[in-house]
Amino acid sequence: MESPAVSPREFDLVILGASGFTGKHVLRETLKFISAPNSPIKTLAVAGRNPKKLSQTLTLAGAPPLPIVDASTGDPSSLLSLARRTRLLLNCVGPFRLHGAPVVSACVAAGTDYLDITGEPEFMERAEAERHEEAVRTGSLVVSACGFDSVPAELGFMFNSRQWSGEAAPGRVEAYVSLESDRRIVGNLGTYESAVLGVANADKLRELRRSRPKRARPLIPGPPPPKGGPLIEHQKTLGLWAVRLPSADATVVRRTLAAHTENPNGLPGVEESEEYAEKRKKFWSSVKPAHFGVKLGSKSLLGILRALLTGVFIGIFANFSFGRSLLLNFPQIFSLGWFRKTGPTEEEVSSASFKMWFVGHGYSDARRASESGGKPDTEIITRVSGPEIGYVSTPIILVQCALVMLSQRHNLPKGGVFPPGIVFGPTDLQQRLQENGISFDLVSKKTLEL
Repeated sequence: MESPAVSPREFDLVILGASGFTGKHVLRETLKFISAPNSPIKTLAVAGRNPKKLSQTLTLAGAPPLPIVDASTGDPSSLLSLARRTRLLLNCVGPFRLHGAPVVSACVAAGTDYLDITGEPEFMERAEAERHEEAVRTGSLVVSACGFDSVPAELGFMFNSRQWSGEAAPGRVEAYVSLESDRRIVGNLGTYESAVLGVANADKLRELRRSRPKRARPLIPGPPPPKGGPLIEHQKTLGLWAVRLPSADATVVRRTLAAHTENPNGLPGVEESEEYAEKRKKFWSSVKPAHFGVKLGSKSLLGILRALLTGVFIGIFANFSFGRSLLLNFPQIFSLGWFRKTGPTEEEVSSASFKMWFVGHGYSDARRASESGGKPDTEIITRVSGPEIGYVSTPIILVQCALVMLSQRHNLPKGGVFPPGIVFGPTDLQQRLQENGISFDLVSKKTLEL
């Protein structure tokens, strides 16, 4: 039986929130493919609560005449009507804890596939808890974190993991995110707002996790990483100062590893070909689990101190109403210029880039992980790199996820709420990203002295 998400619809793709900071860049990226040969995007529409603003966005983007659909996250009936008209919806309306749930609900009810760019753990995990079973029934495939959060982390972790061939296996992979620019680095305001609201509602995330059944844990060789450790690390191999980054990446990767443990061959496609089924099984047999963490890295110690101070401000002020108001109204002050309401200039965007280093420590033979006190004897370093994270890399990643979902829907699960790694891992998404400016590189392999 054909999934509702691939039955005939008026639109192949709708971008919700196309006039927002990130949405307008997603629109520009999508327009590159609407007329491309063999593109699965033949019919495209934009949607939001302000048709006039959407019309202006289309004009500035140099778009051909496109349908504009009036839909608001505050009007569930408008969202359901919208979802019933499209095969796939890209949601660019954040913060997602405030605006995301009604969109997911509408897509699940309509059997429509859904992708977004959130990096908010509570929103993602609550959507899985509340909508997964219904999404399986209706054939709605819901995948969050399809931007810089958290596809580079997911695919980058798996890329490092798959370098451990034969009996070799990683025990721990640490990611170091380094943001670089010839000018001032200015972050995505939505990321800052999500961080503030995330800290303010941290107790709700803990409560949600306590209420859910324990997921399967993968078998990882060697001892678990020690808790605690220095607040600031000097990673001499990479030449970076680093501090623990409380991002969604680590939790998203752990969700994928749990899903892989529960489904060792991955998730079968709704009508997958025999060739793809073999490819899927071979891919997941090569992915080896490891403990995973993420740190923010900088060549300058001053850059790390700036990030720490921003975190301190958010940690103190986000926990009471007046403090949150200050943080949200004066982001430039409390982030020491890292975020501002106007967003970055085009010059600041074009000059920025990222490197995400994956430093894996493990064993040349996993069977001997208990020897020598469990001390690793092998190090493998890989790297994912690309352009500015919020307005260039995120649209590239989201649009490539959309192209995979539209063109290869038969090879993907019928429906459900999943992290991106377990859905897109065996596909050609990594290759597509490499063809569009995001690189995956093996940096080094070496034996460690015991």
